[in-house]
Amino acid sequence: MRLRALLETDALGLRLLGGDDELDRTVRGVMTTDLRDPSRYLSGGELVLTGLAWRRDADDSEPFVRILASAGVAGLAAGEAELGDVPDDLVAACLRHRLPLFAVNESVAFATITEHVVRQVSGERAGDLAAVVDRHRRLMTSGPAGGGPEVVLDLLGSDLDLRAWVLSPTGRQVAGASEPLPPALSASLAGEHLAATRTGRRGPHRVSTGGSTYSLFPIRNTGRGAVPASRDVRETVLSDWLLAVEADASDWPAARLDLLQGVTQLIAVERDRRDAARTVRRRLAQEVLELVQTGAAPAEIAARLRVAAPVLLPGLGTAPHWQVVVARVEWGADGGAVPGGPVAQSLLEEILVDPAASGADTADRIAVAHTGDEAIALVPLPAVPAPDAEGGADAGLHADVLLAAVREPLAAGLADDGRLTIGVSAAVHSAEGLRGALEEARHARRVAAARPGRVCAAGHHELASHVLLLPFVPDDVRRAFTARLLDPLRDYDRRHRAELIPTLEAFLDCDGSWTRCATRLHLHVNTLRYRVGRIEQLTGRDLSRLEDKLDFFLALRMS
Repeated sequence: MRLRALLETDALGLRLLGGDDELDRTVRGVMTTDLRDPSRYLSGGELVLTGLAWRRDADDSEPFVRILASAGVAGLAAGEAELGDVPDDLVAACLRHRLPLFAVNESVAFATITEHVVRQVSGERAGDLAAVVDRHRRLMTSGPAGGGPEVVLDLLGSDLDLRAWVLSPTGRQVAGASEPLPPALSASLAGEHLAATRTGRRGPHRVSTGGSTYSLFPIRNTGRGAVPASRDVRETVLSDWLLAVEADASDWPAARLDLLQGVTQLIAVERDRRDAARTVRRRLAQEVLELVQTGAAPAEIAARLRVAAPVLLPGLGTAPHWQVVVARVEWGADGGAVPGGPVAQSLLEEILVDPAASGADTADRIAVAHTGDEAIALVPLPAVPAPDAEGGADAGLHADVLLAAVREPLAAGLADDGRLTIGVSAAVHSAEGLRGALEEARHARRVAAARPGRVCAAGHHELASHVLLLPFVPDDVRRAFTARLLDPLRDYDRRHRAELIPTLEAFLDCDGSWTRCATRLHLHVNTLRYRVGRIEQLTGRDLSRLEDKLDFFLALRMS
């Protein structure tokens, strides 16, 4: 049963004091306590009833509520018989921990509430118990060991008529028993899930979009590398999978929710298996990275690359080109204890998957190492045909499109205190070029880090132009420089609607050609000359001089 159903039962005398957005929580039992620490008796999902005898002063509320929230109770109901009104400090503590709080009228006995909850919960369980036992048996015998998460999702469809998909944090479809979700919808669902997780809401999360309702269940790592539940959510939020079910789980009985939780556990086993398979690729990347960074001989690095190539590109037959991608995840002032390297490593392994690739594990060709807060990917590329004089520089990954499909969900997971910055090198064709490629990718990442935004990337081509320099101009210098050149034009445009700024941009973009610029702006050449003359008069500059053209160009780029 749901907390909402208790509130709607007048005979129980419950009054909501906080947590109206958490009323869809499932109540799986009831417990009455006045212990200061009842955690040993809690298993999660209970409605806790208390007469507040444990409270001696205002400081007692915070630790009591924290214990209940950590145990996963559904809600807290405080009686008014002892103290009258429920204390404000208890209300505030429940709000901080997102724990629904009810006041119980002094005329209502706790036994009345207990009897009602037990009767409702027992009735719901009795109706579904036999079917749930059978479904759990089938799922456990047909789970990942018998064919991967697709088998589990097939059973959800055949037994419960539920369409479901397993999605990565970026919205990539890992598995699905029915037709694939549109990529934009997958990314949107992943973003909603990440945003809800960052705010501390417990799953499943309900999302309505495009006329359909989806319930999103977290799939958490359960293997040897699992992060303890007590650790910071930022360590796992960008690496955990999720199960998207096309249904509204808010009115499901507890038994069905238990079944779906079992499904997520089965899929988590498959996730652990795939993570274990990545260990070899990660080790290869780590070994190559250490050789490159310590200045090992090119022959030694080349030998290691020959070992890595068949693992990452089986059956290729010829030595590939290589590209280096560097990523860094940084958290706000209170996130210093959250290691960014492993998070960045998991993200790169996900981001670098080719969305068009097919196969059981499309990340098989990606090797990512991490050191400190930095992750470094060694990406093999098929050999580029000989006519490409740049040796593959135009092949492979491009920073400007790398994040296009994943920016929305990742920004939701990073929330207000996280940043992801990525740098991409050019492709190199030998071991001698890897050290330079690594430094190139790191420089590009620093360019990305100087830009605004939660998720930014920069490529090697930006290191050979003014784009490399502009982000590092101090903000006060940037503002002073642009104001001196552009503010007179902006003021004039506001007063006279003269469009001097657009005219200046078009004039520079046309390399100072009067004819081409006039054609682009649909102006007579004399009108264009008048506007350019006005620009020169207001700024004291001469647009026939290269230096002044350059100053205007930079000012526009920095504004």
